[in-house]
Amino acid sequence: MGQAAPGLITPQEPSSRKTEGQFLSRLDVFLSEPLRRTPLEEHGRYRLLVCIALGLMVVDVLALLFLPFNPQAWNDGPVAFVSLLLNVLALVFLRRRSSHELSALLVCWTIAGAFVVSSLTSSWPYTASHAAGMLLPALSVYLVGPRSGLVLTVLMSLYVGILHPLRFTTPGVVSPPIPAGHLWMLDTFAALCMLGIWAVSWLHTSAREHAQAAREQALRTLRESERKLHSLIENTDDQVCSLDIEGRVIIANSAMRRAFRERHGREPVPGEPLPIHDPAGIQEKIRQRIRQAITGQSVRIEDIHKQGERVQVVDISIKPVFGEDGQPQGVTLFGRDVTERREAETKLGEMHRTLLDVSRQAGMAEMATGLMHNVGNTLNSVNVSASLITDRLRGLRVGGLIRAAELLREHEGDLCTFLATDPRGQQLPAYLIALSGQLAEDQQALLAEQQTLTDGLDHVKSIVTMQQGHARVAGMMELMSVTRLIDDALRLHAVSFERAKIDIHREYAEVPPILLDRHKLLQILLNLLSNARHALIDSGRPDKRLTLRVQPAPEDRLHIQVSDNGKGICAEHLARLFTQGFTTKKDGHGFGLHISALAAIEMAGSLTCDSAGPGQGATFTLELPMQCEEPRS
Repeated sequence: MGQAAPGLITPQEPSSRKTEGQFLSRLDVFLSEPLRRTPLEEHGRYRLLVCIALGLMVVDVLALLFLPFNPQAWNDGPVAFVSLLLNVLALVFLRRRSSHELSALLVCWTIAGAFVVSSLTSSWPYTASHAAGMLLPALSVYLVGPRSGLVLTVLMSLYVGILHPLRFTTPGVVSPPIPAGHLWMLDTFAALCMLGIWAVSWLHTSAREHAQAAREQALRTLRESERKLHSLIENTDDQVCSLDIEGRVIIANSAMRRAFRERHGREPVPGEPLPIHDPAGIQEKIRQRIRQAITGQSVRIEDIHKQGERVQVVDISIKPVFGEDGQPQGVTLFGRDVTERREAETKLGEMHRTLLDVSRQAGMAEMATGLMHNVGNTLNSVNVSASLITDRLRGLRVGGLIRAAELLREHEGDLCTFLATDPRGQQLPAYLIALSGQLAEDQQALLAEQQTLTDGLDHVKSIVTMQQGHARVAGMMELMSVTRLIDDALRLHAVSFERAKIDIHREYAEVPPILLDRHKLLQILLNLLSNARHALIDSGRPDKRLTLRVQPAPEDRLHIQVSDNGKGICAEHLARLFTQGFTTKKDGHGFGLHISALAAIEMAGSLTCDSAGPGQGATFTLELPMQCEEPRS
């Protein structure tokens, strides 16, 4: 055995107990090897059997030595000799056999035989009721068992209660010195006492056997539980260590021992404090937390340790262990390596930030695409109008007017004669009248194209102005009209809807301005309107219809619905519709609906979709909280 752990008290073994242990161990010389390996209680029974056999042998040897001085040597000598042989034989059987039953039977029957012979050869009537005979039932139950002991006790009781008094009360055999009735009563009572002692011994033995069986069962259960607990603690990847009230190690699993060996160069030793070799500040912090847990508080700390190039993070939980009286008896340390989890959380945070950047870029790209698309469509109309104006200006009959003016200038002095007699002069008034009509018609056409050009430029200006008005910092909440923002989103798609011949239906309920993020809501609406336009165009229906609804919902919520009668969505696609990267478009990127759903969640709302199937159209529902007041500072 190693040295005693510091701080632990090793009690000194008393000398009397040591002497007793040496004496009992010497009795094992008479036992066979199988009998020596029996449990402690059975081992004690065998040792008692050896003591009884040795004691009887000592009595027999003394009886044989004092035979010359014994007046009944003719009777006691053979009895002592036979008893000595039987006890020696019993010890030989104990030494050579793996069972004690035969030796126990020999010893008990030897005692019974010596008792019977002694009482038969004695002229004293009280030998059968002697107290020595009362030991036989108890010894027989303890040494040979209740059944064999009952046979021996019944035979001894019959002898004591019947045969022995008959010997002294039969006329002409022995003359008793006491009345016969008194002897019968005395011997009968002794026989009943023998049976009673057997019954008490049997009950006591049975109770002890049941108690022993219960203890063994409890011990087996405890050992099984201990084995399972030990297996559980050893097989876990977490570091587990138990400390007593003084902070000394009781048990540490393999994970804890390995962690201390790698970090501190030494494993925890039971009976000693934890070998913490960290800097003094960290040591004191850990010990302070352990003392705090010993007082009954649960403590949790995070230990960050740099091991080589890698930073190791261990989540340590210190729990108090309470006794039956409710007082802390120690603490248990649970350490879990959360380095990989922290690294995963860091990577997840970076991915989340990247996703936000991508979503912002995708939203900006979506809005820029819509803006450029609508501006491009308007500029096409402007270009057409400008081309028409240019063609009209080039086709004006200004040359004829110039030639007519030159003729008038040439005949300025005889203008009346020229108009009256000259064929060209006679045609000039009619020509001027026709030319004026043509110029007036061209002027109206040019003015109409100029108005179209002005309207297109105004539309481009309004789109740019509206986009500038919506281009604010995302996340800023403001009170605004939802229907007005929907109309702005429709205006951005107005040219596209007009060219695709999509009929727009507005079903707006009376709702007050609500507090929302303009940028996020506009991003969602533009995405939904763009998807609806594509669904209607791809359906090929002649009656393309887009319906926008705004209506209040229960629990102070607002529903904004975008419905179309386009190509619809199949059931297997509905479940994945808002998943990142999922798209049914050939040139889609799978970000639009995913980002819109995230934006709805960030506004404490939700975005859902319903569709009866392909060709049945789809309805997207945006649910938002109807908060009508700005929060007070």
